[in-house]
Amino acid sequence: MTERSLNNVPDALKANVKASIEKIRSDIGGNAVLMAATKTVPVEVINYAITECGLTDIGENRVQELLSKYDELEKDKVNLHFIGTLQPNKVKYIVGKVCLIHSLDSVKLAEEISKRSVKIGTVTDCLCEINIGNEEAKGGIDEKYAEEFIRSVSTLEGIKIRGIMVIGPHCENTEDYIPFFERTKALFDDLSCKGLLSEKPILSMGMSDNYSLAVRHGSTLVRPGSAIFGARNYT
Repeated sequence: MTERSLNNVPDALKANVKASIEKIRSDIGGNAVLMAATKTVPVEVINYAITECGLTDIGENRVQELLSKYDELEKDKVNLHFIGTLQPNKVKYIVGKVCLIHSLDSVKLAEEISKRSVKIGTVTDCLCEINIGNEEAKGGIDEKYAEEFIRSVSTLEGIKIRGIMVIGPHCENTEDYIPFFERTKALFDDLSCKGLLSEKPILSMGMSDNYSLAVRHGSTLVRPGSAIFGARNYT
């Protein structure tokens, strides 16, 4: 990161980002990976968090935004995840660029990831997205079909199922997330015991408003965004 780009980050924002990362690390201890959701966050702010705050993992939600930031990111110091909805026709742009796709939710998508991975001689780590709240407006596999789905896509070349990811329903009271976290953890344990996940399985669960609770219920990777960088600016 150049001195010029570092100077583009206001001191107050630097202080807030650093303090927020330190607080989250303290909250989760060594029990989970902190992966910062960086949608709408400028590259220079992301790079500050990487180089000055020791942030090791970041996640982008949109393929176009990921590509627009890609060349300027401090990629040698960070693991880049894709955490948003992924259309099969966009897979070719990110395979080989990201360490983990969190949103595998269809056989068609799995087949495309497989094809593109084999083409470049790599294996793409993926998480199966579970629609734990059975919400029609959200993607993800119904929990009762998770085992069948994972068994079917695990036969494809170029894909490794590392675990599961969940975006639960929004709850006004943090404690209301508990039933969804408990069901997700039970599903995760069942899939792990059956040998359907990798040797070091990942449970991606918990965002800015509930990451501490998620870790207490077994999450091994949390995805806070606004808790680190402040409210998103969509302008």
